[in-house]
Amino acid sequence: QTQLPSIVSTVMMNLSSSDDTVAIVFSVLNGASSLVCVLASTVLFALKLHTKLVYRLALYQVLIGLVFAAVETFEIIFVDYDESYKRLCTVVGWLVVYTQWVKLLFTVWVTVHLFCFGVLQKNLKKFEVLYVVTSLFVPLVIASIPLITGSYGYSSLGCYIHGTNDTYAIAAIEAISLWNVPALAILLAASTAMVVMVIKLAQRVYLRRQFDTTVDGDQYWAALKQLLPLAAFPILFFVFVIPSLMYGAYLFNTSAPSEALTLATSVFISLWSMASGITLLVHIAVARLYGKRHRSKDTNTKFSSSYTAVGETESSVHVDSFTKYSLPDDSI
Repeated sequence: QTQLPSIVSTVMMNLSSSDDTVAIVFSVLNGASSLVCVLASTVLFALKLHTKLVYRLALYQVLIGLVFAAVETFEIIFVDYDESYKRLCTVVGWLVVYTQWVKLLFTVWVTVHLFCFGVLQKNLKKFEVLYVVTSLFVPLVIASIPLITGSYGYSSLGCYIHGTNDTYAIAAIEAISLWNVPALAILLAASTAMVVMVIKLAQRVYLRRQFDTTVDGDQYWAALKQLLPLAAFPILFFVFVIPSLMYGAYLFNTSAPSEALTLATSVFISLWSMASGITLLVHIAVARLYGKRHRSKDTNTKFSSSYTAVGETESSVHVDSFTKYSLPDDSI
């Protein structure tokens, strides 16, 4: 009980002594992101959706987003940026880089899973252990590089790969090489893969409805609607990384921090976690809505995988072979 006033005093002092606007925005957005992630996780478990792989992959992203938001909030509230907090700031910086990369790799695996499902018609459920192991352990190596070189410390964005007034360009090079450039390349490729997947599924819906009128195309249309929110994971992440790259490029050219870019980058970084939670909630809502509508339909409208037409022409056989594929089990 005697420690509570001291803790409250420390929190208020740190908030007031930080760059006020950035600190307040960062704290509020990360707090809101944490709540959204908790809500999304709670809804998923309440509906028992964790039994399906694609939901678990989304859940992993939400959980690591929750950890990331919690670390950032802890930093703003409890870390005083002076020499006495150097070790704590080093730990926080390491956690920031680690969680960034865990989220990035889980985004990669969501992309791989959805692409294989939507385009290659493969279910990769058996590789879930590989997804988790690589996403959790590869970032350990990446995050440890600045730790070994002693590069963690206070930067204009808080505890991260740091720089002094004379070495902002050097710090920017380190930050870009360990995060911005690889993240941008990976997320660009992932976003492109998601666009291809959506186009392929839309093409199947079109061909099914145009050339195969004996069966219902709702299965493909439902798959497209349910996968669209999940396809947003890499695309949104890609959009949110851009301000970080711009900020790094600015520091490289000017060797001085920009308050406007610092604030913009802080906002976008804070939205990483919130976007994961919102995306999962939207996906759950769309899937549940389709499920209710689908159960209310007559059983005669269900997808038939045994369709064959008497007297098929060569062109109709081609269309049928392209559009007839069964959705892999436990994929959406």
